[in-house]
Amino acid sequence: MAGLTSTFPMRPSLYKTRSTFFPSSYFFGLRLLHHHPITSATTMPVSLASRITSISARSGGGGGGYYRRSPPPVGEDQALDISSIGSDQVRLIDEQQNMVGIVSKSVALQMAEDAELDLVILSPDADPPVVRIMDYDKYRYEQQKKKKEQQKKSAASRMDLKELKMGYNIDVHDYSVRLRQAQKFLRDGDKVKVIVNLKGRENEFRNNAIELLEHFQSDLGELATRENKNFKDRNVFIILVPNKVVVQKAQEEQKKKDKSVATEVSASV
Repeated sequence: MAGLTSTFPMRPSLYKTRSTFFPSSYFFGLRLLHHHPITSATTMPVSLASRITSISARSGGGGGGYYRRSPPPVGEDQALDISSIGSDQVRLIDEQQNMVGIVSKSVALQMAEDAELDLVILSPDADPPVVRIMDYDKYRYEQQKKKKEQQKKSAASRMDLKELKMGYNIDVHDYSVRLRQAQKFLRDGDKVKVIVNLKGRENEFRNNAIELLEHFQSDLGELATRENKNFKDRNVFIILVPNKVVVQKAQEEQKKKDKSVATEVSASV
């Protein structure tokens, strides 16, 4: 009607029409529609603002997908993919590690969201699957830390096998070199295989070779104990392992010596 102007509140709708309030016809994935132009002085109605605020796609809502406090990174492992669970129910453990019991996926997701923590799959093949509310980043960090500690312990307990070869008629200088090498290997926690090669007619001196190996072990003293031997084949050998008590004592003495040297150096400075 000529001479009359009116302003109508803008309402979101899913029906196709034109939009003049926003340059883009989409807002939060919904097409915004109205039937009358809005003047430049008009502001967004409070009712619309509240309705838009309530429009959110909660991650994992509706019983599927992820629930994290932030979107999962690319390549995230399956422990957070709740949508991979085919069952509608899960056995839930809360953030205090208390067994909540069997609940629906939507309830578990809501509880994780309320606690601002992650919902993590522990046993996907159980019936029903077991999930737990936790800080997943912290949990993964602790697991990696435990793994590194276990690797360090296994590396410390693992022994490498070092080989030393010599002839039955080895000279004194070369014998001393082999002896020092064996002492070093044993102090480092490694096994030592000492081999005496017998070539051709040298097999006639087998007893000399055996005596040499026994003398070698005797010179090492308490540092080593014999684990194995072979005096029947052409190349006779013994395998020596470090005496842990003696090695540990030597290491402690070395640490004390290094500490005293460091103290003297710092005092002189």
